[in-house]
Amino acid sequence: MDIKLIEKFIELAKNSGVSELEYESKKTGDKISVSFPYAGSSLAQQMPMLANNGPVVTGKVENVENKLPAHSGLKEITSPFVGTFYKSPSPDAEPYVSVGKRISDGQVLCIIEAMKIMNEIESDISGEVVEVCVENETYVEFGQVLFRVKP
Repeated sequence: MDIKLIEKFIELAKNSGVSELEYESKKTGDKISVSFPYAGSSLAQQMPMLANNGPVVTGKVENVENKLPAHSGLKEITSPFVGTFYKSPSPDAEPYVSVGKRISDGQVLCIIEAMKIMNEIESDISGEVVEVCVENETYVEFGQVLFRVKP
């Protein structure tokens, strides 16, 4: 991985105020994660020396197939960014998907609101929804699993 790319990744994590950020390239399988110990917690305020240690970057870049030992054969659909998860287009509307429903490539699965913009999240696979991993109107992190799908 390019060191400049890693530096930009760390800067993005710092500026967004998240405590942890992960990225995995679908093309190469390279994976990088950054975490800031105690970010945003009262412990960080009580112990500024710990909070100011800077980011912890995992130095190992690994090729990750799909590490789902408990969910063998399932594909995970993850959040492409940080925001608020909505399962339907409006509070009184039916959810886009539910457990047991068949989905197809390109189908809208949910909405993630980020910076007052409603972003429709589309499926990149076809299959059956086995698990919806997030509650409606909850905050999601980058890379957090939203759905598990049986292809």
